[in-house]
Amino acid sequence: MFPALVDGITVGALYALLALGPSLVYGLLRVLDVANASALALGAYITVVLYQQGWPWWLGALVGMSGAAIFGLLLQWLLYRPLLDRGPLVVLVASIGVFIAMQEAFQLIFQPYPRQLPVTVPLPSGTVAGTPVTGVQVLMLILGVLVLVGTWLMLNHTRLGFTWRATAQDRETARAMGINVNRVIAGIFAAGYALAALAGVLWAIRYNTVVPTMAEVPAYKMLAIIVLGGLGNPMGTILAAFVIGLAESFVTAQWGYILPRDTIAFLVLIAILLIRPAGLLPKGLTRA
Repeated sequence: MFPALVDGITVGALYALLALGPSLVYGLLRVLDVANASALALGAYITVVLYQQGWPWWLGALVGMSGAAIFGLLLQWLLYRPLLDRGPLVVLVASIGVFIAMQEAFQLIFQPYPRQLPVTVPLPSGTVAGTPVTGVQVLMLILGVLVLVGTWLMLNHTRLGFTWRATAQDRETARAMGINVNRVIAGIFAAGYALAALAGVLWAIRYNTVVPTMAEVPAYKMLAIIVLGGLGNPMGTILAAFVIGLAESFVTAQWGYILPRDTIAFLVLIAILLIRPAGLLPKGLTRA
């Protein structure tokens, strides 16, 4: 089962990178930002295009993350901010519309054909317990740990974490206490879209494929992970991401493809919510 463990942790790290931004946004605004998933494909396509022009993949990834962050800032400024007063359902529908529009734009610009990103990650690879571990998997493991530890440190030991918690608890009171709420929201959007773009780059390297609809299934899983972890709880979101990744890998390793792999995430979601309707971590545990 060790190969399933390695695979589950690496896939869980991808899910955590994708779902963390929308979880933080929900904690601030009480809206689900489905459009964040489009940054996964955006970051992957920018990296592929620059790589084909002779750029190093890591530099293309940085540009892709920067482009996704700018896209998130513009989306928050031009779309979400004017719609917030109309209720979360309106914002949700608008974000779904943006997500669909981005998929169509990718098909028009890049054509509906897969592109490859055949890069080698300069990290040591080898065999552990008889299981080959590639440099890409090592990179994903490192990033998974960094995301987990970094999020905990940010929430509990930085000014940004303090302002995020204060704004999430009561925006008006936070504004009255001198916190620049708009800047906090903008920063969370930029960081969330950049993380989703990084997930897209790693996804492209892992599967060596970039297609316009590559974010379609991850978007559904992103919502499932946010709900499973506890709405608005970033640490719960990270935990749920690894639970989903491990569940998919272990079920597939044990019983093969008795079910489509993408179905397993939602079965796990239903099973756990029947036991813990509030999710894996209560919302009050945002601060560890």
